[in-house]
Amino acid sequence: MFRIFNYPIEQFEVKSLVSIILPILGYINFSLSNLGVYTIITVYLTIALHIIANNINKLIPNYLSISLDSSLASINSLVKAQIGANNENYLPFIYSLFFFFYLLIF
Repeated sequence: MFRIFNYPIEQFEVKSLVSIILPILGYINFSLSNLGVYTIITVYLTIALHIIANNINKLIPNYLSISLDSSLASINSLVKAQIGANNENYLPFIYSLFFFFYLLIF
């Protein structure tokens, strides 16, 4: 069921879900917020998508492998157009950011 918010920005609040306070070296607070849970879920979905689309022992690629290869080629052309000669240094970072935000939105 959908939750009705009192004001529009309430849906973006960071709320602590689990919190542990340890009296080691002062008081250390370990907490897991709603954004941390979203981040963990997104990272696991990204890794699962790339493991499922893995095409090591197959001769004919499946549709997930083809879509990941085409997205890598598209991001590579964008990075090469914007950065130039040093695109190999930044491509893995920008590729991982793309998939992180893509899966975070969906």
